[in-house]
Amino acid sequence: MTWRAPEIDRSHEPYVGDERTMLEGWLDYHRDTLLHKCAGLTAEQLRTASVEPSTLTLLGLVRHMADVERWWFRIRAAGEDIPGLYDDDEDPDADLNAVADADPEETFATFRAEVEAARKTAAGLSLDQTFQRTRRDGSAETRTISVRWVYVHMIEEYARHNGHADLIRERIDGVTGD
Repeated sequence: MTWRAPEIDRSHEPYVGDERTMLEGWLDYHRDTLLHKCAGLTAEQLRTASVEPSTLTLLGLVRHMADVERWWFRIRAAGEDIPGLYDDDEDPDADLNAVADADPEETFATFRAEVEAARKTAAGLSLDQTFQRTRRDGSAETRTISVRWVYVHMIEEYARHNGHADLIRERIDGVTGD
């Protein structure tokens, strides 16, 4: 039997709540939206690039967002000393690019695990907690960033990539919508 990306019950964004409830709710909505865009597709469909010359795929987006969850919540905000998921000295965008041999079922499990780990990590952090961000390339620029900023950035990151996912999905099988 051919593996297909699972259907999901997508959470809806909250209409009322305190700041943390709103941030977490909108982030969960966008996390679910990415999976919703992939639902029912085969491994080969998930590896289908958007349009030449781009190599952007739905599978690459799921891998990228799993890595971004780890990067911002666990490595940066909480200061965990763990590697990125798809670190590759030869290709800094391996999360997006190295999908030819990637196992979609494993990728989706990794995504879910990273989202859960990010939720648990963030639950123990104040929105006002800050950390120093240095650039990945090792340059001297540092910035003080709050956990609140991480939430807003993650919502923005998902929203942007969900737009990409919508176009890729439409190319694959004509499915459109939110």
